[in-house]
Amino acid sequence: MAPERKLYQDLKKNTKGIIWNRIENLSIVGMPDVLGYNSSGHFFTVELKVAKGNKVKFSPHQIAFHKSHPKKTFILVRTLGPRSLKLIPGSEIHELWSGGHGACFSIADSWTGIQESFNNIF
Repeated sequence: MAPERKLYQDLKKNTKGIIWNRIENLSIVGMPDVLGYNSSGHFFTVELKVAKGNKVKFSPHQIAFHKSHPKKTFILVRTLGPRSLKLIPGSEIHELWSGGHGACFSIADSWTGIQESFNNIF
């Protein structure tokens, strides 16, 4: 299974009460990978990224999307060896792209924290 697909499966499994819709969109470049809907009735998007080191790769279209949609957008980064998980606001995409995930403010670094962050979106 591809790493981002595995991350999506883990996201669904570990965030109960959130309705997830995978966005398989080839016509709108830069659109995040998933659309979430929480129990408060709020939509948000999540870009899924798996990184081997500190560097996280983005297309120019993904950067443009998050710069033009800074609210209720997130980037979920899983690193491989050593394994970690970070939920980063979409508004931090430039810092994430230029400095890597170590240079960014992470709102959550566990599935419990990620669940709470998504439930508290208003």
